[in-house]
Amino acid sequence: MKYRKLGKSGLEVSTIGLGCMGLSFGYGPATDKQDAIQLIRRAYELGVNFFDTAEAYGPFTNEEILGEAVAPFRDHVVLATKFGFKDGLPSVGLDSRPENIRAVADAALRRLKTDRIDLFYQHRVDPNVSIEEVAGTVKELIAAGKVKHFGLSEAGAQSIRKAHAVLPVAALQSEYSLWWREPEQEILPTLEELGIGFVPFSPLGKGFLTGAINENTKFDKTDFRNIVPRFEEENRKANQVVVEKISAFAKKKGATPAQVALAWVLAQKPWIVPIPGTTKIHRLEENLKAEQLTLTTGDLSEIAEMFSQVEIQGARYPQQLQARVGR
Repeated sequence: MKYRKLGKSGLEVSTIGLGCMGLSFGYGPATDKQDAIQLIRRAYELGVNFFDTAEAYGPFTNEEILGEAVAPFRDHVVLATKFGFKDGLPSVGLDSRPENIRAVADAALRRLKTDRIDLFYQHRVDPNVSIEEVAGTVKELIAAGKVKHFGLSEAGAQSIRKAHAVLPVAALQSEYSLWWREPEQEILPTLEELGIGFVPFSPLGKGFLTGAINENTKFDKTDFRNIVPRFEEENRKANQVVVEKISAFAKKKGATPAQVALAWVLAQKPWIVPIPGTTKIHRLEENLKAEQLTLTTGDLSEIAEMFSQVEIQGARYPQQLQARVGR
């Protein structure tokens, strides 16, 4: 596995990281703890050194699992976690007050079984707390040795600039994939200008770009995708053309649709590090092989042409969640 630097931060991570959320939150029943630990350790064996979690995933259980899984090789990995929800519950609302940030940091250190958080993200921008105050609080945590780098998640360009002026932002984490390209308009140019790395979550379109989902797929009642407009049955049916196009292209390259989707993200900028998640080791192994798939200029032009003919159906978030994005 090769490594990439997240912007000018000096933070060097594996070209592909592992998003751990789905092991205990968002996509149906939680994975068995020992199976989750085995998957995380397999990722490390295959060269992954960048693991992403948050207090909100579970809540709390995801950090505990990750901490236990990486304990034997903690000094060889980069751990990212997040603060910013009341009591770690997205459903309750936002809370980036300085006292909460400090409390979350201390609790995360205990759960992760570590003495420092390598990358500490604000999970969503809190309109009730100035971003400068948030950055200043994380700056204090860095001075105390509890945090190494500061990150933002789903923040807008204005917030990124304001935060970066107080404390260099190492990375922005936001959704980005072949079927969600909004960051290209304003976010990616801002990150490039400021020297900030980009960590796309859901680079496989919440599983849709793998080809494993169609209009007949039934999600578990606890699965987040049940409330996502883009995953409504009619939209899944309409969006199937996306998978058909990627699958046809992947066949020509001797790859899978997931590998093409990840290779495309990697090809956009050298400071982009996607963090696909999975609960299955064979999918993990498939995803990580995307690093070996090099897309030529001609390949990228062909993909661009394919997607110029497709209009993706359905919003990526329900309205109440979209309202938390891009502040």
